[in-house]
Amino acid sequence: MIRLVGYLVRFTVILFGYAVASLAASAFLNVLFLASLGYAPEHARPTATASLYFSIPFVALFVAYFALMPTSVVILVAEILGRRDWLFYALAGAVVAAVFLGLVDHSGDTTFAVTDTSAIMAVIGGGMVGGIFYWLSAGRWAGSWWQGEP
Repeated sequence: MIRLVGYLVRFTVILFGYAVASLAASAFLNVLFLASLGYAPEHARPTATASLYFSIPFVALFVAYFALMPTSVVILVAEILGRRDWLFYALAGAVVAAVFLGLVDHSGDTTFAVTDTSAIMAVIGGGMVGGIFYWLSAGRWAGSWWQGEP
């Protein structure tokens, strides 16, 4: 029974970490998009700031949806291997973003394909930021639920 509770707690921590990572990647993409349009912190109006309160969670839903399957594989591997270093999660986030870009490119929908180099780098950077924030919220204790017991 105690082991089952440990599994449930770890699963909850993983879901929380995934939500934090999705929000962080979304915030990164939103800030990059605003910066590419020429907005600087001194130019920010209250309307631009208030719109981020809506757009960051909204874009995070799409980030979480599109990254779910590749991220599930990465999290499973990290939990089995007990990987707890930030670099693993940053590179894994980049790999997840690259897998997303590859799937979008081969989907056949040309209107949804990302072909601009700066947009590709932004998505990969967002994946890296998401990976680092996953490590901050959940990845530092990867594998601790089964490695601590004899």
